[in-house]
Amino acid sequence: MRRLTFLVCLGFLASSVGVCVSTSIAEVVPDVPENETKKADKPTFSKDVQPLVARYCYGCHGNGKSLGGVVLDKYKDEDSVQKKLKLWEKAADNVRSGNMPPDGKPHPTLDELDLLNTYFDTAVFKVDCANGKKDPGRVTIHRLNRAEYNNTVRDLVGVDFNPANDFPIDDAGYGFDNIGDVLSMPPILLEKYLAAAEQVVDRAFQSPELKKKLLNPPPNPKFEKEKGGRAVLRAFAERAYRRPATDSELKRMQRLVDSAQKSGDGYDKGIQLAMEAVLVSPHFLFRIEMGAENEKPTDFYGINDWELATRLSYFLWSTMPDEELFALARDGKLRKDDNLDKQVRRMLKDPKAAALVENFFDQWLQIRGLKTFTPNPEQFPTFNEPLRTAMQKETELFCGHVIKEDRSLLDFLDADYTFVNERLAKHYGMEGVQGDDFQKVTIKDNRRGGVLTQASILAITSNPTRTSPVKRGKWILENILGTPPPPPPPSVPELKEGNEAALSGTLRQRMEQHRADPNCATCHQRMDPLGFGFENFDAIGAWRTQEGKHAIDASGVLPGDVKFNGPAELRAILKKRGGAFGRCLTEKMLTYALGRGMERYDKCTLDEIAKNLAKENYKFSSLVLEIVKSDAFQKRRGMKPG
Repeated sequence: MRRLTFLVCLGFLASSVGVCVSTSIAEVVPDVPENETKKADKPTFSKDVQPLVARYCYGCHGNGKSLGGVVLDKYKDEDSVQKKLKLWEKAADNVRSGNMPPDGKPHPTLDELDLLNTYFDTAVFKVDCANGKKDPGRVTIHRLNRAEYNNTVRDLVGVDFNPANDFPIDDAGYGFDNIGDVLSMPPILLEKYLAAAEQVVDRAFQSPELKKKLLNPPPNPKFEKEKGGRAVLRAFAERAYRRPATDSELKRMQRLVDSAQKSGDGYDKGIQLAMEAVLVSPHFLFRIEMGAENEKPTDFYGINDWELATRLSYFLWSTMPDEELFALARDGKLRKDDNLDKQVRRMLKDPKAAALVENFFDQWLQIRGLKTFTPNPEQFPTFNEPLRTAMQKETELFCGHVIKEDRSLLDFLDADYTFVNERLAKHYGMEGVQGDDFQKVTIKDNRRGGVLTQASILAITSNPTRTSPVKRGKWILENILGTPPPPPPPSVPELKEGNEAALSGTLRQRMEQHRADPNCATCHQRMDPLGFGFENFDAIGAWRTQEGKHAIDASGVLPGDVKFNGPAELRAILKKRGGAFGRCLTEKMLTYALGRGMERYDKCTLDEIAKNLAKENYKFSSLVLEIVKSDAFQKRRGMKPG
């Protein structure tokens, strides 16, 4: 397999200089078996790497010095490195991120960095995918985020309001706000949970219909003889905890009911108190996967059907499982026959799948940022709130269509259709669309196609006063090709703006002058051509052929001498390189589905899913099914003892 790294671009700050290793789009896609790489091409530690470590690292981590408790001069050969892989992983990450060597110290040359990168990938970070045993990782206990809480309360109790809207904003990690490691529990949130639980149950019991439903649950086939409060509480707790309630849990709930009755508050009040207690229980607020006793942290274990149903429902619906999923979990049949396939396809067609658009696609495409986009009103007088709303609606309807119709994922790169209402159609120069309702239209002029030319994406990758080829190119590298550039070096001067800028030529011409700085050129050679390809669209996504008095030049040359002229040709190139996009989207969606960032051991899973995705012609359902059937989704690593 052609050497593939998780960080194709090395962000290395050397004397305030950003160094980026250029790569062509094709290089992102693995296409040559790794075992065909010539052994002679691989650097060794003692011959190639140790001299570089001595030259650039021993000043702080050798020759009697041990800054941070790290000593590197005791490692002389491959065997000694293999015994301390965690240490060398950290060292490699520091080099790749630009944290080491520190400013003011000598830095490796670009060729030396490439050699180090090759060694790290072939020796330190090497993952054996041939043995068929894929590490599924382990997800941190996952607190329900605001969207998940609102949706879960809605489906559990039936109330029609969103109590979590008053909760603190959820932190995000890896681009998503459902990452277990960053979903903290600030003290104020516990107070909000207590107030929300009381509100939710009160509203439910004020509705005769909801109250009747809660107090008369369908009989549990495994506890047919249970009647009264215990049956009510068991049904409620089982759904709230997404697993069977234990006898000890039911006893604690029953004590609340008994206490209320003894104090004269009555049976209904007792049930309310018990239900409120359930809604502030960690087993409701957190998605907890209970490990068995004596698990080994080095072994892998399949999650049970209840846990699988929960992972599946929060992945596709951002809410608790429905009764059909619960029934399969209760009977242990979710994995049997072809039930899992059927459930995935059913769930993707369900209206609840709109949550996948709102919570995955909106964050992957970053169009939540559209809410704060404020273009200069003098330069863009046609921009208003109805247009802002229409921009986001177009992208969401487009993504929803890909889901419902099981379209190819490559439609995101180029498609001959979109969704507009009269306001957005006017902005796009389309005729024949009237009214506020959105309709699917065929794109006839080839100016637009896919999400890259939708106004929502073009706007969030622009500045308030002008387009930004850098932002647009960076967005494509990060979200389409999966090869993000490093952070820019400090003290980079801003481009000239206003009348002075207009006299010096188009934005493209000004940026080419700006890129004359060799410290900036390497990375901008990757970003800027991608951004220039969409210069026919202004900062709010309207088509243009001129910038002031100057004609727009939307041509470019990508690494590998791949030339294009205009957005249509660039879209075609990106679509042709669909493998890079497929792998990038696989990584984004697997991150969202698991609620954790990707680790090096996930490489085998990502490679396998991306490979199978290409075989299935990039169908959306294929991506979801490949994720759901993966070891990463269906298993977890054992818990650490103690």
